[in-house]
Amino acid sequence: MCGVFGIYGHPEAANLSYLGLHALQHRGQESAGIVSVGPDGMHAQRKMGLVQSGFTTSVLDQLPGAMAIGHVRYSTAGTSSLRNAQPFAVDYQHGSLAVAHNGNLTNHHALRTQLELRGSIFQTGSDTEVIVHLIAIGAQPKIEDRIVEALRQVEGAYSVVLMDKERIFAARDPRGFRPLCIGILPSDDSEDSKPAYVVSSEPSSFELIGAKLLRDVEPGEVVIIDERGISSLKPFASVERKMCLFEYVYFARPDAVLDGSEVYSARKISGARLIEEHPVAGATAENTVVVPVPDSGLPAAVGLANHAGLPFEMGLIRSHYVGRTFIEPQQSIRHFGVKLKLNPNAAALRGKRVIVVDDSIVRGTTSRKLVGMLRGAGAKEVHVRISSPPTAWPCYYGIDTPNRSELIAASHDVAGIAAYLRADSLGYLSVTGLIESVRLGRRELGSLPNWTDGGFCQACFSGEYPVQVPDPEQVVPLRLING
Repeated sequence: MCGVFGIYGHPEAANLSYLGLHALQHRGQESAGIVSVGPDGMHAQRKMGLVQSGFTTSVLDQLPGAMAIGHVRYSTAGTSSLRNAQPFAVDYQHGSLAVAHNGNLTNHHALRTQLELRGSIFQTGSDTEVIVHLIAIGAQPKIEDRIVEALRQVEGAYSVVLMDKERIFAARDPRGFRPLCIGILPSDDSEDSKPAYVVSSEPSSFELIGAKLLRDVEPGEVVIIDERGISSLKPFASVERKMCLFEYVYFARPDAVLDGSEVYSARKISGARLIEEHPVAGATAENTVVVPVPDSGLPAAVGLANHAGLPFEMGLIRSHYVGRTFIEPQQSIRHFGVKLKLNPNAAALRGKRVIVVDDSIVRGTTSRKLVGMLRGAGAKEVHVRISSPPTAWPCYYGIDTPNRSELIAASHDVAGIAAYLRADSLGYLSVTGLIESVRLGRRELGSLPNWTDGGFCQACFSGEYPVQVPDPEQVVPLRLING
């Protein structure tokens, strides 16, 4: 999972990109990068780690110009290293190009093999570089046509922002797996001032810089931003939309609005639906507390508690100072890894029936430890409620999930998972309940297109993949126009 950002027409493009990426930090913490266009060409800075630590004032001063794109990365294809950090910036026969990509190309192995046989030399292990090479070998005179021809050949999920020395391009795959939206930063009061345009994975980055959300990039749309404003191409055949349901469950920030649905509202509604589908027998306001697993379980826990008339308590306290590395004591400490992030609050738990709410269970090991910690802090009963269906299948569209053999829901039914967790009961929200929660979270927002009842990608819950994942060894021919 990654986050992309772009801005056109602002004298502090790099600084605003830094702020935009900071608001998208939840989508990737491995590396961050910004490429800007100044009077003398493109300038690139890429750093490992968080945006705030890598992009100091002195680094941002090396990124001049009124146009920039940025990227925060959590790897799904390619190792976590600086060479795979984006945006990629290259010089080729048609000029300069920078690319930032969120998603995963399911046929990138086959395309890469064919490109290498043709003579292309790859510098990274990222699937995004395939897009760069396909654009570079394109024979069309206009860059927008080369972009379209390149994207016609890739399969899977992509929300991509590209930039040459004059324009920014934003494109979303025809199924719309990953979010992408457009905003406007109003001009100042000077006579010759023009508005700036911004593109982002989520509109939360617009709020930070004072921009307003205009609309989502539609599935299958290629948006062009230049001195004339915004124009659009829709070159791909229409297919059923497949926005990722897990964006609403976990990945998006709670304050995001994705395809017209408020994520916070959807998560609260999912909590209410969850307790309707899986009530806890004997739960009253006197003997029961609702406890979220922070921060991912907070909105659903609020919705569950409100709907059930039960008290909401912070029964788990989260540390906000957990880094990526730490010194583990030589002497074994029970639940050390979990306690580094979460610690039970005995004052809220002692003698209570606890309904603990989280967004998902992956392997089950962390949830099992949490149940043990809650009991150790004095909880009388522990009832686990999950605001999504069981995650039983890996994702191939931009989420780094484990192999199926590591997913507990792939080998255990709900009763078996509850027994493994040592919980008094376990309830998952149904797929129908989750989709209904997302739809009920819709709001009207300016010129945003009306909500449609198109499908969602639920492959991680059902195993029904909208785009077939091919054999990595399969080689497919490239389609070249006049080439």
